[in-house]
Amino acid sequence: MKQRNWGARLREFEWLGLPALSLENELLRIGILAGKGADVFEFLFKPRDIDFVWLTTSGFRNPREVGAAGPLAFIDTYGGGWQEILPSGGEPSSHAGIEYGQHDEVSMLPWAYEVVEDEPGAVAVRLSVDCVKTPFRLVREVRLEGGSMRLAVLSTVTNLGVAAAPFMWGQHLAFGPPFLAPGARITLPDGVEGIPGGGGRVREERFSWPAATSPDGEPVDLSVLPGRGAPSDIVYLTGFPERAWYEVARGGLAFRVEWDATVLAYLWFWQEFGATAGYPWYGRHWNIGLEPFSSYPTNGLAEAVANGTALELGSGEQRSLTFSAEVLAS
Repeated sequence: MKQRNWGARLREFEWLGLPALSLENELLRIGILAGKGADVFEFLFKPRDIDFVWLTTSGFRNPREVGAAGPLAFIDTYGGGWQEILPSGGEPSSHAGIEYGQHDEVSMLPWAYEVVEDEPGAVAVRLSVDCVKTPFRLVREVRLEGGSMRLAVLSTVTNLGVAAAPFMWGQHLAFGPPFLAPGARITLPDGVEGIPGGGGRVREERFSWPAATSPDGEPVDLSVLPGRGAPSDIVYLTGFPERAWYEVARGGLAFRVEWDATVLAYLWFWQEFGATAGYPWYGRHWNIGLEPFSSYPTNGLAEAVANGTALELGSGEQRSLTFSAEVLAS
C-alpha cells in the first residue's frame, strides 16, 4: 500500500490481534476486520463524527481469544456492524450431512486480501475466503472513490466442487445508537410486502409495507422505530424492484443500501428493542437489522432448501452480486 494522508487512501493494521484494513477519503473511514469474516466494524461519516456501525455491549471480539466454539459461536462473538453470510443463514441447522452453526461459515473465517487500486482518486481491495465445510469460494471487492460517500461492493461466489451445491447468501447489517433513536424512519420502494415470522409485534399475515397489524388487531407502522421495550420480532420483506434499496434516516442523515434483488430477493427486518430479557441480549440492546438475503426464514439452509428459496450453483459455476452503501446528508 502507498503511504498517503490525503484523497482516497488505505491502511493496514492489526486490531484485536487480527489483520484489519481501512478505506478512507475526505468524508468516510471504513474499517474491515479481514481476520474474522471481513466484518465491517466502522463506517464513519467524518463531518459529523457519526459511525453508522452499531456496536453490541460487548463489542467486537477475537473468537480465538474468547474461546468461542460450537453452533452459537457467531452470536457469542457478535460485535454488531456488517457481516457477509454464506452458505447458511440464521439458526444452526443440518443439511446433506453437514452441521452448520449460526450464520455459518464465511462470517467466522479469516479472509485473505490484496490491493487492486491505490490512488488518490480511488482505492479498492479484493478480499477472499474458501469455505471449509462446503465447496464455495467467496470473493468481495470493495471500492471507495475520493470525495465520495458511497462504498461500492462486488461479491462473487464460485462452486469449486464437482457437484451442484445449495446455499443461502446474505448481508447482515445492523443499526442502532448513536445513529438511530426512537422515531427514526425506514423507507422502502413501493410495492414491498411483508411476511412476519417472529411472532412479536406483528400479526402472522401478509401485509403491504409499512402497514402491519399487531396480534391484538392494532395498526403497526413499521417504518417508524418504536421506543425501548417494544416486542422483539423479525419480518421478511419481498417484492423489491430489480435494483432494490432501502434508506434508514434520522436527524438529517440517512444510510442508503442498494443491491441486486435477482440475487437477494428478501430483506430480513430484525427488531430488538430491549424486550429480550434473557440470552443473548439481556435487555441491553435497542437496535435493528436490515439484511438483504437470498432466502428465508432465519432457520438455516435446510429450511431454505425445503421451501425453494435457496440458491444453487453447479460445478464451476459462479454468481455475482452488486451492492452499495451510501451516506446521505442534508
